[in-house]
Amino acid sequence: MDLTNSANSAPLKLAVIVGSDREGRFGPVVADWFLSRTAERDDFTVDVVDLAETALPTSLSHHPAPGVRAELAKVSPVLAAADAFVVVTPEYNHSFPAALKSLIDWHFTEWQAKPVGFVSYGGMSGGLRAVEQLRQVYAEMHAVTVRDTVSFHHAHGLFEPDGSPKDPSGPDAAAKVLLDQVAWWARALRDAKAVRPYTG
Repeated sequence: MDLTNSANSAPLKLAVIVGSDREGRFGPVVADWFLSRTAERDDFTVDVVDLAETALPTSLSHHPAPGVRAELAKVSPVLAAADAFVVVTPEYNHSFPAALKSLIDWHFTEWQAKPVGFVSYGGMSGGLRAVEQLRQVYAEMHAVTVRDTVSFHHAHGLFEPDGSPKDPSGPDAAAKVLLDQVAWWARALRDAKAVRPYTG
């Protein structure tokens, strides 16, 4: 099979997941900055899944209620179509938000054999403890988490009122590394699945 054809060289579909749904959350500031980094690349097309706009309950059911089915109808096709994901997550009590766990748990095949990158923010740890737990969860979903992250320590003090980083050099460089890794894995896995579908 020719893996250099137009289908395999097409831009990658990246779903950026904004993981916090709290009132007054800082997530949109971080997410908007990250989306500005993706906009400068031509190897991705981007969809945003904002969990403040998605209300999935934490209790799972094989026969979800009509309201849950309506929520899944909004978000599930975006996840299924994605070649890769980047999760923008805060750290709550050494872990990640319940809304994000709910999104993950309501899906399975949508995550399989796809890469996941992380942009985290928080206090002293910069959200990295949430990322370490998410790596374990996504491994159970048969996803591949990339090594490098973007992390904002004491995030509220790192951005200007207009949402731009006070010192963009470090975050911009980290975002490039992250997106390069996500792109490599996304293309490698997309090409592999074109030869042999993943059946894990």
